[in-house]
Amino acid sequence: MIEAVQNIFNIPDLRKRIAFMLALLAVYRIGAHIPTPGIDSAALEQFFTQSAGSFLGFLDLFSGGNFRRLTVFALGIMPYITASIILQLLTVVWPYLEKLSKEGELGRRKITTYTRYLTVVLSAVQSAGIAVALQRQGQFVVNPGLGFTLMTMLTLTTGTAFIMWLGEQITERGIGNGMSLIIFAGIVVGLPRGIADIYEKVNTNEWSVLQLLIVVAMMVAVVAFIVLVERGQRRITVQYAKRVVGRRVLGGQSTHLPLRVNTGGVIPVIFASSILTFPQTFGLVAQDNRYLRAITDALRWGEPLYNLLYVIGIIFFCYFYTSIIFNPNEVADNMRKYGGFIPGIRPGKRTAEYVNSILTRITLVGALYLALIAIIPEFLYTGFHVQNLPFVGPRLDATLPQWFTQGLRVNFYFGGTSLLIVVGVAMDTIQMVESQLIMRHYDGFLKKSRIRGRRG
Repeated sequence: MIEAVQNIFNIPDLRKRIAFMLALLAVYRIGAHIPTPGIDSAALEQFFTQSAGSFLGFLDLFSGGNFRRLTVFALGIMPYITASIILQLLTVVWPYLEKLSKEGELGRRKITTYTRYLTVVLSAVQSAGIAVALQRQGQFVVNPGLGFTLMTMLTLTTGTAFIMWLGEQITERGIGNGMSLIIFAGIVVGLPRGIADIYEKVNTNEWSVLQLLIVVAMMVAVVAFIVLVERGQRRITVQYAKRVVGRRVLGGQSTHLPLRVNTGGVIPVIFASSILTFPQTFGLVAQDNRYLRAITDALRWGEPLYNLLYVIGIIFFCYFYTSIIFNPNEVADNMRKYGGFIPGIRPGKRTAEYVNSILTRITLVGALYLALIAIIPEFLYTGFHVQNLPFVGPRLDATLPQWFTQGLRVNFYFGGTSLLIVVGVAMDTIQMVESQLIMRHYDGFLKKSRIRGRRG
């Protein structure tokens, strides 16, 4: 491992790429301290502290804490992620985009251009909504009016466009995966605060040593579990028939079709989380409505209804998103076009049905994995409020320990979405660096095997 790290700095090109990536991430973090003009940052941050667990807190996670201070990078990379998902969904239903996606590099460039334009539009709309909402609250804006609205739209939209440019530059001139690395940097920057918070709780006897050991053990176990499953694949053997092209004989080899256990990545968790956090956001705005307040109370973290809907939502979006990004019929057609077949399975429709049946089973495993990873950190924060269960709730609450029913109050940046993003991006980045080392005839991080990322 030490020798591999030394090799990174022995390769001039790789050293320049990593230095360039770190420099742009430093620029991103500098922008995180530049506030939007006309905002009372202290009052806004206090409001975000009170609204933990709402959609606002969810947005703050992906902005790296910029949203709670409303800096120039307050929208973060979320408009770009939303635009990418929208274009990906439209590719399935709009023949023009579907045709572009099959035109190779030129088609991908056009789709990327459309994604940029849509990102700017979404940023402008979101920033206008934020400006109007802040002025309606009254205590956050120093000088409300049209000037503040236009200034906020210009500042936040420009900030998002600049972040998008940073991510693209890291992808092209750094080591790749620029957008993910920006999200990674925004989340990781909050980890020292989390560690300091845990130390303070232990130092003030708010936590016992046993509770600290439980948290550390669960964090290590969850990270190891994420690494194990994210690398998991179901490999389907594919045999290619021999073909004679001129005087050359092509094909005849055996390969495999890798199907990832977690095909949807972190997107299902993001979808389920964002939908369930909308009621909390509405509850902050309309606290006087008793019906909306009752729904909000039932969908708070740790409540049985919230956990149930969260798990169901993750499973649903796993199947939904996987069906969009992976088409078994297209895979079967491409396989038949190049003379490939699965041993014992007829090419064409039967191959598509066989691949779809395997994908359906492993998607269920991936969905349950995502649900477990998402629920465990929620449990660490709030526990399971079993007292609200009908009939058996009070009896269970009296018998279970308090840390189980009330949680350990671990901060939000230890959430399931955060862990999935941090571990996944770290695996992909290490794989990219190792590929650069091996390409230049250096040893990787492991002597006897290769480190594989989520797509390796």
